Amino acid sequence: MSAAADPQAEAAAALLGRVRGGRAVVMGVGRFGGGLGAARFLLRQGARVLATDLRSAAELPEAVQALAGQDLSWALGGHRPEDFAAADVVVANPAVKPAHPLLRAARAAGAWITTEVELFLAAAPCRRVLITGTQGKSSTTRFCAQLLSAAGLRVHLGGNLGGSLLDELERIGPDDVAAIEISSYQLEHLGQPPASARPAEAVALTSLLDDHLDRHGGREGYAAAKRRLLELVAPSGRAFLPEHLAHTPAWRSAAPADLVPFPSEGPARDAWPELEAWAAAPFQRANAALALELARSLGAPRAPLAAAIPRLSAPPHRLQPLGPVRGIPVFDNGVSTTPDSCASALTALPGPLVWLAGGQDKGLDWSPAAEAARGRLRAAVCFGAAAAQLSLELRRRGLAALVAPELPAATELALGLAEPGDQILFSPGCASFDRFPNFQERARVFRAALAALDPSAAQRLAPVEPAEG
Repeated sequence: MSAAADPQAEAAAALLGRVRGGRAVVMGVGRFGGGLGAARFLLRQGARVLATDLRSAAELPEAVQALAGQDLSWALGGHRPEDFAAADVVVANPAVKPAHPLLRAARAAGAWITTEVELFLAAAPCRRVLITGTQGKSSTTRFCAQLLSAAGLRVHLGGNLGGSLLDELERIGPDDVAAIEISSYQLEHLGQPPASARPAEAVALTSLLDDHLDRHGGREGYAAAKRRLLELVAPSGRAFLPEHLAHTPAWRSAAPADLVPFPSEGPARDAWPELEAWAAAPFQRANAALALELARSLGAPRAPLAAAIPRLSAPPHRLQPLGPVRGIPVFDNGVSTTPDSCASALTALPGPLVWLAGGQDKGLDWSPAAEAARGRLRAAVCFGAAAAQLSLELRRRGLAALVAPELPAATELALGLAEPGDQILFSPGCASFDRFPNFQERARVFRAALAALDPSAAQRLAPVEPAEG
């Protein structure tokens, strides 16, 4: 199909045409750089830009400073309906629901509603690989980028990982590859059809488990949002799907001809014996196996990929060993916001374990985590808004569970409970929003609490990697 006949390429051209010289509203500047990147891109395209956020300028000092001197308007501390009614394009933060009244009003007035990641897909001239999933999408995306780089390709890593690849557009060529993590929120916001200058050569769904059910209206709504990934793959491209989904009618009918089912332990694990020698958790080996297949589908030769496996590095807060604190090994799985992700981490460690869990409950089933903990748990220490209910859930299943409402106190209690030979696992399994703006800040507070309890470990624990979205 020629670009001229490609509905997604036509949509991309139409969206960019609407941007040039148009009135653009960036709704939700955000903390991870996406809104800033979108604003700068819109300004470069000649748009008249207004940035608006519910937070005040005092609450967004970094964003205000980053755009200082730019020719744009601000509306902070609240959104003004008249700005949306007059917009040609609205770039919404993915956290804003598509059915938000202001977005509905803007759409009714003729505005094009889009997101930072869709602007990149519309404008980028490069090849692309797209990855989503309930668990494993960040690690798989990062592994894929590392592998493609090892194979000699020029790779740009972005999407839901934070920052904005829109700032790199002038340095991105047609033979480069963009490795994009894309969330259900970002997929849900895609246009009909999505605006994409080039289709993806490969896409992958790492897993489909319960999460964000309140946002998407239940399991089917969440699955439908994830399924939109298949709209972005080329007819000649490859779509990697978990085995249990690949042959179901809803997914089969939406996928391209080359659909690759893979088992839960990862595709073609036997084809990569180097993975078994790699010192990583089983779930990370599965993520790496999928990343290897994605890299191969983009034409990367086998030899440099195999050689790169021992050097793969996961994103932070994914069962990250922090070393001993008072002689007890500690693991930071702070990315965990679901019971399923706790189950993966609990299974990966031999125990005995002291497990820190809690936060804002999502109403999900804790049975998988409780079963994974059975036989290896000394005690769970529950914190945050869900502490009391979670401790009851675990005790009901025969597990020892204590309560310490705040994370620093819970960390101290966990360290006091741990005996020689134990390990401490920080894997909250809940949203962070009861006390923290995001999971990274919660992990930072956990590390700070450890450092306060063991000053000899403070220097090792102090550096916390930049936040990712």
